[in-house]
Amino acid sequence: MVHLGPKTPPSRKGLLNDIPKDLLDQIKHLEELFTVDTAQLKTITDHFVNELEKGLSKTGGSIPMIPAWVMTMPTGKEKGSYLALDMGGTNLRVCEVTLLGNRDFDITQCKYHMPPEMKTGSSEELWDYIADCLDSFLKQHHTVDDEVEAKKIHLGFTFSYPCSQTAINNGTLQRWTKGFDIDNVEGHDVQPMLAAALKKKSVPITVSALINDTTGTMVASNYTDPETQIGVIFGTGCNAAYFETVGNIPKLEGMVDLPPDTPMAINCEWGAFDNEHKILPRTSYDVQIDNDSPRPNQQAFEKMIAGLYLGEIFRLVMLDLHGEGHVFEDEDVSSLQEAYSIDAALLSLIEEDPFENLTELEDAFESRFGISTTEPERKLLRRLAELIGTRSARLSACGVAAICRKKDITKCHAGADGSVFNKYPHFQKRGAQALKEIFDWPDDLAVADYPIKVQPAEDGSGVGAALIAALTLKRISEGLPVGMKAEFV
Repeated sequence: MVHLGPKTPPSRKGLLNDIPKDLLDQIKHLEELFTVDTAQLKTITDHFVNELEKGLSKTGGSIPMIPAWVMTMPTGKEKGSYLALDMGGTNLRVCEVTLLGNRDFDITQCKYHMPPEMKTGSSEELWDYIADCLDSFLKQHHTVDDEVEAKKIHLGFTFSYPCSQTAINNGTLQRWTKGFDIDNVEGHDVQPMLAAALKKKSVPITVSALINDTTGTMVASNYTDPETQIGVIFGTGCNAAYFETVGNIPKLEGMVDLPPDTPMAINCEWGAFDNEHKILPRTSYDVQIDNDSPRPNQQAFEKMIAGLYLGEIFRLVMLDLHGEGHVFEDEDVSSLQEAYSIDAALLSLIEEDPFENLTELEDAFESRFGISTTEPERKLLRRLAELIGTRSARLSACGVAAICRKKDITKCHAGADGSVFNKYPHFQKRGAQALKEIFDWPDDLAVADYPIKVQPAEDGSGVGAALIAALTLKRISEGLPVGMKAEFV
């Protein structure tokens, strides 16, 4: 029977009553493996708070807790035009953001393809290419009246690779990610490299701020929604940013001359939470993914909740079920043997399949993998997708709750970006339910009235980068430090 009713609810367990006992037993086992109950959420959150504190200490911890040298939220009155550059894994995006002074903005943007060979080419080729793209954008979209004005083009550069920063306009690359492997960049400050390429090509741009997209997401979201105090990314990876005070960052002691109540944005890099494997409820599949990854025992939290890994967890479970004779009997599953051949988009399709007999799932397995499925098998696979997606959302809430607990925040918004948050079915709703359980909000409290809400963010890598450039220039004009040294190079 074709189901034409309302959109798929967060769980359709009630539709499993026509499944053979063997598959029902497997579903029960999977539910035991992947369900994170309220007590676990609270225990994980408590440990998360301690790890955030440890990351700020002089000895440090698994979570890097990197000072981002953004030291104020926007007032909403910022005005002016600024450029933003977002260097992603596939494209470069260049934006001109005009801040209108009323918590609103206009934006013009272009994307430029990043040639794959450039990811393993020379440093000079990379920065020259970026300079050429910026020059092309200026010539097409930016008009300046005179030479004096041309020298005032300021750029916020979103460089979302692990960096250590001693000032807002510098960043020493710790290691390449996203498929890059360019010599003579790791261990070096990337800002002078880009500045040198711009100067060589006579492109009149000053790199005023170097930021992580999570910090930009927080600032951009606060600009349009002053209740925003946290920025989070739930996409291919995961991360968060929030404002700490300098007096609560022991590892900065003696390195800055700032009042202890000075705000300081922290780029948490919280994908590394629980690298010691003390608290997260890892399954054998999570362990396998970690062991087979390029960097075992790193990014433990990320490997359980981020989009890059959700499909791989699903694939490993399916192969296990097939190997034990529970699904795909007499089917050739060689197409499922390739690591990461399933992505989170397939899990989204499975969860959103509107038909009672899951024909969209059936068609997807036929066309992508050449595998025929029975209806009971498809219902098991749908339940598995629900369990993996729900676990991701519930664990993600622990990080948000930990920041709120640490800062004694009882009411705020968190601006969230990333493909999993924006596209994965029910992720936002499931995360909100987890927050309700962690904080013991009353059952009769409407979702709209939850004191802490995670909601769609503004464009952090574009608008956020431009705003941070504006905030940096304001601090400089007021003679305030923007790094470990008072001067701004």
